[in-house]
Amino acid sequence: MSAPQRPIPQPGILDIAPYLPGKSGAPGSQTIKLSANESPLGASPKALAAMLEGAAKLEIYPEGSSRVLREALGEVHGIDPNAIVCGNGSDDLLHLLAQTYLGIGDEAVMNRFGFSVYPIITKAAGAEIVMVDEVDYTANVDALLAAVTERTKVIWLANPNNPTGTYLSAAEVRRLHAGLRPDILLVIDNAYAEYVTAADFEVGLDLALASENVVMVRTFSKMGLAAARIGWMVGPAHIVDAINRIRGPFNVNLPAQMAGAAATRDLEFNDRLKTHNAHWRDWLTAELSGNRIRVVPSQANFVMVLFESPETAAAAFAALADAGYIVREIGASYGIDNGLRISIGSEDAMRGVARVLKSMDQTQ
Repeated sequence: MSAPQRPIPQPGILDIAPYLPGKSGAPGSQTIKLSANESPLGASPKALAAMLEGAAKLEIYPEGSSRVLREALGEVHGIDPNAIVCGNGSDDLLHLLAQTYLGIGDEAVMNRFGFSVYPIITKAAGAEIVMVDEVDYTANVDALLAAVTERTKVIWLANPNNPTGTYLSAAEVRRLHAGLRPDILLVIDNAYAEYVTAADFEVGLDLALASENVVMVRTFSKMGLAAARIGWMVGPAHIVDAINRIRGPFNVNLPAQMAGAAATRDLEFNDRLKTHNAHWRDWLTAELSGNRIRVVPSQANFVMVLFESPETAAAAFAALADAGYIVREIGASYGIDNGLRISIGSEDAMRGVARVLKSMDQTQ
């Protein structure tokens, strides 16, 4: 057997399908991007001011543990800052969790239409991903528990879920946790928690603080700071310690730390964004729901719209693009060929999207 003529990736790496981000319009175009679940109201003015202040100190290394940001998060959420780890986006933290708790021969379990990053980070760690069928696009606790084997080390749970917008109630999340062995890590990915209005929802914070095998992961990306790449995690001391041992020493830059701290404390802006989202999410759901279009009830800052066929979904994507609206195709990434994911945008954008799709529905 001849020696390799170039470096060879670890087994399984080249079998990983790369993450497909939402499309954007051509540079300089007037298209409206509704494909990436970004804030329709921009960023907190206080966060922007703090980022500019931090940008004046670019020659200085950031504080390595994101202390300023952790203290702000602790203050607002009532958490000991020592229970928090910050990352270069929540994806950074998810990768670190996979690297720490998964390896060759292990399995991680997720729901069928869960976040597409979970298979990537699981396979990158050498482990196998086990996908469990859902009930009407919602994670099924009984099915998740039934999929657990002696090889299971991690459960990935996005709540609310991307790309469906569905969620598990607090009682169902606690039932899931209660059914797991103590050596299985439950990762509750609350990327969209700030937008939830359901009365029976609960962020995973209490569970993460009270358990030895639960972490809660959050992000600032959906709340106006997507470009800054800031994520944070809460968990028990032994998991925080393990993640900090392999975390990059300066993994959150100084302007991002300062912007994140300011955004955390800007409760007025965050409430305004949540109110805007709830209004136009509910409006778009009611406006589009009909015989030929189904909008899956969402608790996130987007809706998943289902059409009669993949061909109809493709025609809807094209019609929206022609009208200047770029939405998210979810066939290639999630296998939902007859669906589109539409971010909640401005009033004008939502009315425009509804106008295009309703006109299609009437002409079919």
